[in-house]
Amino acid sequence: MATTTETIPAGMKKIYLGSYEGQTYRLVSTNPPRDCTPDEIPIIDLSGIYGDLDARKAVAREILHAAKTSGFFYIENHGVPEDVTRAAHKKGLEFFKLPEEEKRKLTSNTSAYGYCGFREIQANVTESKDRKEAFMFHYEPEFDPLYENRLDQVPDHVREHLPKEDFTWTDSGDDAVLPGFKSALLSHWRACLDLSRRLIRIIALALDLPEDHFDGATTYPGGDFAVNFYPGHGDDPVEDPDEVGVGAHTDLQIMTLLWQDEHKGLQVLNSSGEWMWAPPVPGTFVVNIGDFLMRLTNDRLKSTVHRVLQHGREDRISMPLFFGKSVSCSLAGCEVIDPANDGADPVIPSFDCVFLIPKTCFQLNNDV
Repeated sequence: MATTTETIPAGMKKIYLGSYEGQTYRLVSTNPPRDCTPDEIPIIDLSGIYGDLDARKAVAREILHAAKTSGFFYIENHGVPEDVTRAAHKKGLEFFKLPEEEKRKLTSNTSAYGYCGFREIQANVTESKDRKEAFMFHYEPEFDPLYENRLDQVPDHVREHLPKEDFTWTDSGDDAVLPGFKSALLSHWRACLDLSRRLIRIIALALDLPEDHFDGATTYPGGDFAVNFYPGHGDDPVEDPDEVGVGAHTDLQIMTLLWQDEHKGLQVLNSSGEWMWAPPVPGTFVVNIGDFLMRLTNDRLKSTVHRVLQHGREDRISMPLFFGKSVSCSLAGCEVIDPANDGADPVIPSFDCVFLIPKTCFQLNNDV
């Protein structure tokens, strides 16, 4: 019986990705990465989100265009104080320079949170282990400015879905492993959380929805935060040009808000299969759409494949906030949103956000 062999176009190769549907792939150019153009990943001025409705709608139109094309955009005039971000960056760098045994005080063999050592993470199981260290923590109402002084109002169904990860901060108080580490990271996280809540309201406007459409589902949001440390190579040659800082992947949640220092490493895969650098732009964050929002909008908004390559001499720090639906928000039968209003059939059936994220994680861990 004859068999057919798929032909891969010249100058292209396959990369494999994990998803909630199992393993998929993309065709990727073998050409060297190039810098993105302003049209491909635009810089959007957010000052209008603090203005009147017309000003907010103007920003919403820009975000909608970027979210439907590349799925990535920079934001400036975002309201996160520079000194708050720089303090978090400084303490993050100091933390990763600590002796290994000190960093290990903030780790657990049964959790993805806390400290993760060098090459202990693998975002894409078909690529190298990630050439980085990381410190991660999750959303907790006690650190949220909206609830820190009225924790008695947090519903039991929210509490029961929050991970019990007290070890994350056990030795990271201001008098423990690193003075000022916890307070610096939480100050930056709070500012990014506030900005994310403002952005999701702008995205609602962009989708022709009431501005508060997502408020109920993000009251106690998914708000995982990471400080990533990518060691520089110094004067040593890069031994493996295919070794990744973070393997090719898409993000799971509604959106990611990323701060990166002055050393480039982020690459975005465009619709032509080209890797593009998204180089650091002073005073900005990079925002990208996540899988959940893409599914919720009938795949109109794009959750785009990206990765990190760190082949530079200097150490690199990045700090992403993964903003999403509340971990306790069961949306069984959630209907997709059709921002084009063209009546297109849903790309996927209605779904449950509590189900989608764990299923994706299961697939990622089992696609070997």
